[in-house]
Amino acid sequence: MWFAPNDLKKYADTTDKLNGMYIPYWTYDSETESSYSGERGTNYTTTESYTAFENGKSVTRTRTVTRISWTYVSGTVNNSFDDILVLASNSLPEKYTNALEPWDVENLTAYSDKFLSGFRTESYQVDVKSGFEKSKVIMEAGIRNSICSDIGGDHQRIGSVNTTYNNITFKHILLPVWLSAYRYHEKVFRFMINGRTGEVQGERPYSTIKIVLAVLAVIAIGVGIYFGAQYYHQNY
Repeated sequence: MWFAPNDLKKYADTTDKLNGMYIPYWTYDSETESSYSGERGTNYTTTESYTAFENGKSVTRTRTVTRISWTYVSGTVNNSFDDILVLASNSLPEKYTNALEPWDVENLTAYSDKFLSGFRTESYQVDVKSGFEKSKVIMEAGIRNSICSDIGGDHQRIGSVNTTYNNITFKHILLPVWLSAYRYHEKVFRFMINGRTGEVQGERPYSTIKIVLAVLAVIAIGVGIYFGAQYYHQNY
């Protein structure tokens, strides 16, 4: 494990066995229509003069530079979003649960008590309305990509966006996650595993000494390359 303390394996002890849990999620489908205004940037080249010093004298030179011409634009884009996942639990850190994605939601199965055998189940803590507000943040990235594509040109600036959401549907689903933790130097580190793909995410300790030594090694290599190049240019 990169930059892990040397004694991690020796002193880390498991505080809990691997526990299976079904984590609640919302999924949302929506059709969106977004009117926007912005600017399209088009590259063009021009020649400019500049002053340089050569052999102690001031001389005038020219060079080709790229500039951007901006034009006001507006329009409307439509998007269709399917199965936007939103975590409905507040007990797990989103940065880790988000990293467990993707989930194969296209293979969801209808609820059955038999699936809960050996697993704990958590009730949702984020209501459906709050979950949809979170889904809008995820949809916004796709909407902005569509707008930039619609604007075209070499560069895009988005000034304003007004989006309406239509044909909204949602599902409440449970996704399997394996959870555990280990103790190292009196601190507990949690980790979780995607029950479908095996993707692992979580917390871990780092060795400050190893990180410092790695940085110093990179600096030493860079200095060695620099002086090696200087020696080569001076002698060949």
